[in-house]
Amino acid sequence: MSVPLPAGDPVVGVLGPLEVTVDGNPVDLGGPRQQVVLAALALEANRPVPVSRLLDIVYGAAPPSTSRVQVQICVSALRRLFAEHGCGDDVIATRSQGYALQVPDTQVDLRRFGDLAAQGRRFRDERRLDRAVECYRRALAQWRGPALDGLVNPLLRPAADRLDEQRISLIEDCVELELELGRHHDLIAELTALVEEHPMRERLHGQLMLALYRSQRQAEALVVYRRARRALVDELGIEPGTELQRLEQDILTGNARLDPPEPAEPPRTGPAQPAATGPLLPVPAAPRLLPTDIADFTGRAEQAEAIERHLTGTREDRTRLAVPVLVASGMAGVGKTTLAVHVAHRLSDRYVDGQLFIDLRGQTTRPVDPNRVLERFLRVLGVPGTALPETLEERAEMYRHLVSGRRILVVLDNANDEGQVLPLLPGTPSAAVLVTSRSRLAGLPGTGHVEVGLLDPHHSVELLTSVAGPERMRTEPAAAAELAELCGHLPLALRVAGARLATRPQWAVSQLVERLGNETRRLNELNHGVLGIRASISLTYDSLPEQARRLFRRLALLDFPHFSGWVAAALLDQPGTAAQDVLDDIADAHLLETTGSARGVHSQYRFHDLIRAFARERLAAEEPVVDQGPALARALGALLCLADAAHRACYGVEHRDLRSDAPRWPVPERLAEELVSEPIAWLERERLSMLAAVRQAAGAGFTELSWDLAQQAVTLYEARGYFDDWRETHTIALDAARRAGDRHGQAVLSYSFGSLFDAQRRFSESRRFLDVALDLFGSTGNDAGRAHALQHMAIIDRLGGHLEDAMARCRQALAIFQRAGDLVYSAYVLHNLAAIELQAGNPNEAHRVLTEALDLSRRGGSRRIEAQVLYRLGETHLHLDEPLSAVDAYTAALAAVEDTADPIGRAFALCGLGTALLRAGKVDRSETTLREALRAAATVGDRLCEARALLGLGEFDLARDEPRAATAYLRRALELFRDIGTPPFVSRTLDLLARAERANLPPADA
Repeated sequence: MSVPLPAGDPVVGVLGPLEVTVDGNPVDLGGPRQQVVLAALALEANRPVPVSRLLDIVYGAAPPSTSRVQVQICVSALRRLFAEHGCGDDVIATRSQGYALQVPDTQVDLRRFGDLAAQGRRFRDERRLDRAVECYRRALAQWRGPALDGLVNPLLRPAADRLDEQRISLIEDCVELELELGRHHDLIAELTALVEEHPMRERLHGQLMLALYRSQRQAEALVVYRRARRALVDELGIEPGTELQRLEQDILTGNARLDPPEPAEPPRTGPAQPAATGPLLPVPAAPRLLPTDIADFTGRAEQAEAIERHLTGTREDRTRLAVPVLVASGMAGVGKTTLAVHVAHRLSDRYVDGQLFIDLRGQTTRPVDPNRVLERFLRVLGVPGTALPETLEERAEMYRHLVSGRRILVVLDNANDEGQVLPLLPGTPSAAVLVTSRSRLAGLPGTGHVEVGLLDPHHSVELLTSVAGPERMRTEPAAAAELAELCGHLPLALRVAGARLATRPQWAVSQLVERLGNETRRLNELNHGVLGIRASISLTYDSLPEQARRLFRRLALLDFPHFSGWVAAALLDQPGTAAQDVLDDIADAHLLETTGSARGVHSQYRFHDLIRAFARERLAAEEPVVDQGPALARALGALLCLADAAHRACYGVEHRDLRSDAPRWPVPERLAEELVSEPIAWLERERLSMLAAVRQAAGAGFTELSWDLAQQAVTLYEARGYFDDWRETHTIALDAARRAGDRHGQAVLSYSFGSLFDAQRRFSESRRFLDVALDLFGSTGNDAGRAHALQHMAIIDRLGGHLEDAMARCRQALAIFQRAGDLVYSAYVLHNLAAIELQAGNPNEAHRVLTEALDLSRRGGSRRIEAQVLYRLGETHLHLDEPLSAVDAYTAALAAVEDTADPIGRAFALCGLGTALLRAGKVDRSETTLREALRAAATVGDRLCEARALLGLGEFDLARDEPRAATAYLRRALELFRDIGTPPFVSRTLDLLARAERANLPPADA
């Protein structure tokens, strides 16, 4: 009997070679990679598969940089295949973070197999053995061969092996029932083939021996035993198990227990257990203590699958794991209990001897004592009160004895710590334990873990819809999405919001959105009947030690999107290690979430929006105002201390004359060194915190902290081209400095604004700010500040063709830096002087100046300035017609900018190297390098570098006699050079363009 399948839709098969048919016609599934993607989706049919999982399956531990794009291409190709066969374009649906293969369960052989097997187990438990065997055989008929046969993929193989294990286990279960029904004659041929295919499975050997014995073939049954023993000894060096040995002995003695059972056998409630000592124990009942499953359970497919996989592994897994235990942990209100109960109900068919459940009330002031839990469990297992032992140890022993060998699922909800859980663990691997807790309970040995996080936006709206009703969500979809966002995608908050809407049919969804928009009232609004966010979070907060509660409150002072251990150290004014421990205590209680993939000192944490609102309530209620300002100043000062260190690590020098007197909280030296060992990477991680800190410092009246943080962040903004952040932080800080009358701050920020517009090649605006900076530095007597402004103005003069002005300003700046003994910035000014000499047609003088600059930059320890000097040296060698020397210099510059993670410097170095390779006759490498330079320039948004790369490509096409192509590049370059305002480059481009256009003219006699 087969399961009827609707026509016109894809039928997917994984139980054998991967196969898809439509209306009985096979679909050509394309190449191996495409098939691997489809197989991964088919194994999880109708459940989302994250892209990260697909990347792991397709590419393993070392995916190429294009891996995500390649997977997207595979998905698109599969969608086209399905569409070409008339299946529509929604067979593979895009889900949050991944994809899902959407086909009815009846169209997937794996799902049909699972459903029929589960139906068979239900009939077996009801002792309707004929119906059970019928379902088992229909389930086994779904198989066409080994799972995913012929598909070679090491990361899909374990899943295929698990399916093959399920198949052979079901065969054994089916044969067991058929033997019980007296069908031993019919099974001999099948079992003979199976023991040949699976020579290590003792149960199959035993079943064949029994079938032969009952068919009056005793001698053959004993031959099967000897073959099985020889195989086990030869292959594994072990004797057969006690069950098989006992079966052999019973066959030799003709034990009556081997006779076929009576046709009708009364239902069994479970095996009787002998008592060891004390009163006779009862035959344990099959308890069913699970709470009602949630009718509107939403999402969580990945976590549910992980829990099931851990608790119901193969027999070999069970032996290795002993009692399978899994802890599902997460923050308050995230839905741990809902998930656990739902999965427990899904597993109830497997754990036929019962399911135990208890709320351990771990986050209350009085968690449930394990002794009381054992009293309850023993009573529901049939132990009368008069037989209950007194001590915890004795009750735990009796409990383990009663559930020994039984297929029981124990759900321990809301556990406080390991000590509450350990006495409640069964002793044999036939049972399984599912624990929920706000902590990971890492002290439980051999335990699996699943982190229960927030719902994605789609499932958040789905949960709201199921609680509040579909009509309102359909009529206000934008408001529904905003409501889910305001609830922080936290299931408890979503349920409260949905319940409020359900009980107020006159409300529009947008009304509740408006009420939740005020953060100070949000926790009050998210309260309905027995449901409430504040109460849920309070239980966890109250259970924390005092030091952790203090840090939790003080973290709410900060507007940072995330924070690391050094923030905790500053807020508590304690050493880094001690503060990190306190921070981890808060994270372990799931009042903070970890974010990103960084480890160690770079680990980052963040508040969930609703928990931040709760923390701010506690801050206002419990933290003295007199302590709040200093704590905030310490955190901002620590950030500034680390930003200083990152700048030093990049440039090898400190801009002391561009700093403020704002107090730096001294981050311990070793910790600071470890944090900024890769300075640009650290600044990148703290980028959003820097922006928030500048704004918060300005608002709190910490003016110097505000502008100093802004100008130190330029180390990152300049390297990565974050011009919007540069402008925003400086606008905020400059307004604060003007309000406070801080002339030094105004001077530094005006100079930095000039640098910003210089980097954007907006020279007229840059000059305006630099003029202001010069005046302010002059009025405050800050000569070093004037020197910085002068050398930037010299760059603008040079690019504008005003070489005499540029030379004069450079010499002024150089004199100031030399008097101060500043090696690094003396080298930088010399590098600019060399550029002026080149432009003036003096390459030999430029080479002399650059030799001095290179020595100073290396003695000063600034790899970044060294890279710029090397770049200019390459340019000088080109002017001296020494292209091979230029290639060497540009190659060294490229290595230096890659060391310092400077993408703009990399674009310029590639541009110079491409031109040098062309002049050296290395044409193929030249084109590749110039095209890479153009991509790099476009990525970082540097128009000058983009124009120079276009100029180089134009020169390249002229060299290979392709004037038409050259003209296109040169015209684009000319437009950019004119827009930027760089006459020397305009002139050079016009010369090359004239050559290209002359070459485009037809011959005179044409």
